[in-house]
Amino acid sequence: MPLPLNPNALLRGRPVEWERLEFKAGWNPLDVLHTLCAFANDFHNMGGGYLVVGVAEQDGQPVLPPVGLAPRAVDKIQHEILNLGQHAIQPPYHPIVVPHEIDGRVVLVLWAPGGQTRPYKARLSLAKDSRDYGYFIRKGSSTVRARGADETELLSLAATVPFDDRVNQQAKVDDLSRDLVRTFLSDVGSALVEQADALPMLELGRQMNIVGGATEAPFPLNVGLLFFHPEPHRFFPATQIDVVWFPDGAGGDKFTEKIFRGPLPRMVREALDYIRRNYLNETVIKHADRAEATRVTNFPYDAIEEAVVNAVYHRGYDVREPIEVRISPDDLVVLSYPGPDRSVRLDQLRAGRAMPRRYRNRRIGEFLKELDLTEGRATGIPKILRAMQANGSPPAVFEFDEDHSYFSVSLPVHPEAWAATAEVTMEVTMEVTVEVERLLNHFEGEQSRRALRDAVGLKNDDHFRRAYLVPALASGWIERTLPDKPNSRMQKYRLTEKGRAWLQTRQKKP
Repeated sequence: MPLPLNPNALLRGRPVEWERLEFKAGWNPLDVLHTLCAFANDFHNMGGGYLVVGVAEQDGQPVLPPVGLAPRAVDKIQHEILNLGQHAIQPPYHPIVVPHEIDGRVVLVLWAPGGQTRPYKARLSLAKDSRDYGYFIRKGSSTVRARGADETELLSLAATVPFDDRVNQQAKVDDLSRDLVRTFLSDVGSALVEQADALPMLELGRQMNIVGGATEAPFPLNVGLLFFHPEPHRFFPATQIDVVWFPDGAGGDKFTEKIFRGPLPRMVREALDYIRRNYLNETVIKHADRAEATRVTNFPYDAIEEAVVNAVYHRGYDVREPIEVRISPDDLVVLSYPGPDRSVRLDQLRAGRAMPRRYRNRRIGEFLKELDLTEGRATGIPKILRAMQANGSPPAVFEFDEDHSYFSVSLPVHPEAWAATAEVTMEVTMEVTVEVERLLNHFEGEQSRRALRDAVGLKNDDHFRRAYLVPALASGWIERTLPDKPNSRMQKYRLTEKGRAWLQTRQKKP
């Protein structure tokens, strides 16, 4: 059974052992049992982990080429793992075990997702007369027995599964898109992509651990719908990113809004691409004492990317509030709901030292990491701080309230780029999106809303209003013929002087 993640990706970039990854040179059933138990308990809601047997480690890094396992022993080890999962862990737990060849040597890759029926306990000894069990958890790169406060906290997690890893009884397995699954498997380099078209969706979903429930009543997991359904907002209202531009600042009367929906990876990439194309610009600063000029951006893209991806990773998908990216000439703010884990303190967060004790969405983080959209090791805040510093920008500002009901990341504009931001963004890039440009190209004198909608070939009136009409009006490219009666049935629209000038300039360009 192939893994959703290519085993070679586990060794990409010579990773180090950490909370979700461990290497073992040889087969030691007791050590493997305790590590599997720890991954199943998933103490920090990070999605379980991977155990690679047949690869030695030195200072936490894999030693290549691997030691490997004797081919004749691989089948015996797999049977032993099956037996351990049935009789040495309570409740029973079975990882996905896949033999894989690396540099001509056979290794075993064990994928151990976070269990649905935690807490799990494992036998302390495999001796015949031993009946003692203990709870195990991961702490950093080590598997340790949970004792004292850790054991109490683990027991409190009984029957609590993160929202993204729960089954969704309002959906069907067939709601999962095979095309989206295939694209994901191809992007992460999984060998499972070769079987994606042949396997029934139920079996494919089971292998990827995006389908749960009993054999007679399977259901997709929430994470499966968020990643592999074309319209996740049907199941989780307000699963969207709203990008809002305030040309006169947040207190002004004018604003333009663009909404991004869809599977999480597509939603993130489209929103970030839109922000980069429309609201980022570079300023060249010349110095009297040297020939080299300094180049800065109004907002560093790396900081924006990290803030948006973190919001998607950590937001609550059972909360009906969108992620907002609010842009003005002064700052860019990413707002999401609810706030961070209760263990996070604001002073530590601002210093870049906050380490959440538990992640809200263990599976979303796992998939985003496999797509290289996040590192998943509490590195987001330090990366934002470094990106702002490298650009010469003022420090980012992090905020959440006493109830941890929201979380905001504010990126102040670079002081030297402020004038350029105001001028360039308002006069050139402000809302000249593909949709707005398409609308402007179809203007002929004064036209009704329906005539314009038909001209651009749309049937959905709400989409036309949000994506075409409202942005063009808010940005000043078009105007109403009856501005005092916006809802009049006689209302028509025409190009402004600004819109005509822009269109003439555009048409002169080759």
